Amino acid sequence: MATSSATGHVKNVDNLDTLISSVVGYGAAFNPAKASLKLPALQALSASGRNAIAAEHNGKVAEKNAGDARVAAFKLLGPLVTRTMNALRASDASAQAVEAANMIARKIKGDTASSKKKEAEPADVATDANPVRHIISQRTDFETRLDLFDLFIKQIASIIQYNPNEAELKVAGLTAFFTELKTKNTAAINATTQHSNARISRNDVLYRDSTGLVDVALDTKMYVKSVFGATSPQYKQIAKLVFKKI
Repeated sequence: MATSSATGHVKNVDNLDTLISSVVGYGAAFNPAKASLKLPALQALSASGRNAIAAEHNGKVAEKNAGDARVAAFKLLGPLVTRTMNALRASDASAQAVEAANMIARKIKGDTASSKKKEAEPADVATDANPVRHIISQRTDFETRLDLFDLFIKQIASIIQYNPNEAELKVAGLTAFFTELKTKNTAAINATTQHSNARISRNDVLYRDSTGLVDVALDTKMYVKSVFGATSPQYKQIAKLVFKKI
């Protein structure tokens, strides 16, 4: 379901198109001196607005998909660490070596448990108001677990008695999974950044002072009012078109 802000962005462009349709009907009488109010400029601004909104929507979808893929991958981390610890306990490793690895394992699984609530949150928790805080908190959470897993693998690799037959539990298998997690984490970070940039670009096109779609549309309405008069049929035709900065 579209949010009210999302529909509001589209509504601004829809209303500009209605305004353009009206001024086209005014023919030669619509002849503003200001370049940004001329018909070709209005039409180009409408296209830019729609493209910017589409890019933001695409960025949001890409961010969610990359975030979901990262969450799914990281959910496998805890069980894999548990299996690794069980294999280590079943080996001839000393109690001290097992405990050293288990200390890191507990931190990894503890971080995973504390993050379940965050993982369940929708991707659009990064609102227009504060996307940066969301990006930083998510990045810190996953990168902390990556760092711990890297430390865990190094600790396991230092134990010569650890040599399971299961490929995924071998040091090489753990390292491969670490690489997969890191790749998915980087992809999610990049997707979040790209979505943020698309949001900034959309807001710039629609709401930039003086040259943004909303201000240009309001200036166009004012021009029509000045040419035809406040009580004219031409102005009454467009008077109720609303343009809001969101």
